[in-house]
Amino acid sequence: MTSASPGPTLLHAGLNLDHATREEAEQVESDVFGFWIFLMSDAVVFALLFALFGTSLEATAGGPDLARVVKLGPAFIETMLLLASSFTFGMGSIMLKRGAKPRLAPHLRPAVLWLGLTWVLGVAFLGMEANDFATMAREGATADRSFFLSAFTVLVGTHGLHVLTGIVWLPVLLLQLAIGGLDRPLKVNMIRLSLFWHFLDIVWIAIFSVVYLQGALR
Repeated sequence: MTSASPGPTLLHAGLNLDHATREEAEQVESDVFGFWIFLMSDAVVFALLFALFGTSLEATAGGPDLARVVKLGPAFIETMLLLASSFTFGMGSIMLKRGAKPRLAPHLRPAVLWLGLTWVLGVAFLGMEANDFATMAREGATADRSFFLSAFTVLVGTHGLHVLTGIVWLPVLLLQLAIGGLDRPLKVNMIRLSLFWHFLDIVWIAIFSVVYLQGALR
């Protein structure tokens, strides 16, 4: 029985999956496509949350409305943090494309620095968002106050939980990189996380535009 011949180099999100056999190439494509399906289903969930939020704007039950809840300044800073984290993640992906080496090779250290900066920016974003919710709670704008505040909390909070997932996921991959080096499975997982992280940026831009800018204009 002859061994499978190497296929062409696969290029995904800046990560070279080189010298893959046909079977490996098909598996990688299946794994990445499956994650795209997950992201599309997640987009449907956020679309429903946006629709719920849109129908709740007048249902304040005498409590704080959108104009009183949103604070455009902090939200703008949070937006810049998340956009910057998308840039740093992209730079980290580019640094990883030089190929697999055992352990944490010197040429992989810039990638670790970029991805570590991505993690710091994500934590900073979550910290500011948590402070926003704490400020709302002190002012009595809690989720149980009205339908509007419930819809607002669920929409923004669901995105925050997704960011928290990415913040937990990234150090796990970096630990795998430090222990086992940059092999093909790790590259595939980096592709998945990259897609997930950029997806969260897109969702946040929608939240900033629909929720925070609308509140500032009221």
